[in-house]
Amino acid sequence: MTSARKNLFERPSRTKIVATLGPASNSNEMLQKLLFAGVDVFRINAAHGTQKDFELTVRNIRNASQKTGMPVAILMDLGGPKIRLGKLPNDELKLETDGTVAFISSKFQAKAETCPELAGIPCVTCSYEPLVNELRSGDRIVLADGSVELRVSEVAGKKDQWAKCAILCGGKVRSRQGVNLPGVKLTIPAMLDADRSNAAWAAQNGIDFLGLSFVRNAMEINDLKNLIAENGGTSKVIAKIEKPEALDALDEIILAADAVMVARGDLGVETDIARMTILQKEIIQICGQYRRPVIVATQMLESMTHHNLPTRAEVSDVANAILDGADAVMLSGESAVGEFPEETVRMMHRIALNTEDAVNPDDFRFIPLLTPFNQVLEALAQNVCDLAEQLDAKFIVTVTETGDSAMCLSANRCPARILAFTSSDETLRKMCLDWGVVPFKFPKSIKSNQSVMKFALDTLRSEELISSGDRIILFAEASDNSSQNAIVVYEC
Repeated sequence: MTSARKNLFERPSRTKIVATLGPASNSNEMLQKLLFAGVDVFRINAAHGTQKDFELTVRNIRNASQKTGMPVAILMDLGGPKIRLGKLPNDELKLETDGTVAFISSKFQAKAETCPELAGIPCVTCSYEPLVNELRSGDRIVLADGSVELRVSEVAGKKDQWAKCAILCGGKVRSRQGVNLPGVKLTIPAMLDADRSNAAWAAQNGIDFLGLSFVRNAMEINDLKNLIAENGGTSKVIAKIEKPEALDALDEIILAADAVMVARGDLGVETDIARMTILQKEIIQICGQYRRPVIVATQMLESMTHHNLPTRAEVSDVANAILDGADAVMLSGESAVGEFPEETVRMMHRIALNTEDAVNPDDFRFIPLLTPFNQVLEALAQNVCDLAEQLDAKFIVTVTETGDSAMCLSANRCPARILAFTSSDETLRKMCLDWGVVPFKFPKSIKSNQSVMKFALDTLRSEELISSGDRIILFAEASDNSSQNAIVVYEC
């Protein structure tokens, strides 16, 4: 068996694993180890690094994929309008509960020391200069990942540029920590100049997925899609659900996006953290109804950043995301800066393997679809999955140039392994995010579906993936070269 096929089938989990790259994981050696361990998508956080850094990382990822013979997609997460605290004295400030703190603009910083209204009050700045002019009395501000909570009590005019806040829950804050404003309507755009530049670079350099942070409406997604097209790219857009406004426009956002991420870090701060589990389930369910792949992210195996085993609660968290219908689960700091990146991926893979047998296909196959993108493919995929179960088929082999048939089969959570054959490198990598799909490449010189099917069967035989008595279902979607979909049952 060649190394490419052997590697793919030695990591048989169907749930896809997204791993964030960083100092702990972006070396050539570690990238290959992570691919062997089970990574399907590597994530680059564009908030950290330059385009020169990204270029090197992308080259290393593609080289690792080529050396291991394993397809892998690249997700670049745009930083977005993340608001952060400015520089603090000694890089740290202790805020006392029931005390007062003031946000000021950097332009007003020199005058703040002599401002009588701010006498004796600690003052802080932030990366979003217009903030003090957009705050209103009663607005809620959350710092330090939710551990410090403020309430705006008084806002000065545009001339003075400050906003006093009552400290409802105190604690220590540090320079550059995130500032969250649940329910506050800001005029800050979804993409800053740096994001637009990084998105254009990603489109020009073949990045497979672009994550749009802090999305609030479908127009922001369409804006990013237009930017990708203008730069000749085909990157798919992943909408990161992090804001209350996104929940209010969830259906239109999911429909406009190509995939969705439940970004629980900021979402758990911007909304009531006690609702996080229910929100996650609701988002996953609606994604399934729109046939959009969904990633669950943030603190999934957080303790493995510094320990070689997760907590029991973390194992349950990953398993429940899979049972809910997540197509992929994501590692953040665990793989980017953690001490055990390879072990963490292997653990994620083990949890998936031990959970997937409990997934009930009926929970997914008969959910009511909301505006299915291809009614014919949807119906055929469901029939193919039913047929595979009735015949106890070992594999479903789909031939696809778009990835649509693979996505439909994936959404049905069929117990048979789905092997997706395509001649398109873009489609090959796109399918790395589809639950249960193993992507394969066939030569562009093969034109007809019948020839591709023969190539697929020959490949399975030569790689010893099928034996006498095995049943294979071949499902070819219609293409420019063939106006008909095709379903064939083959018995070895």
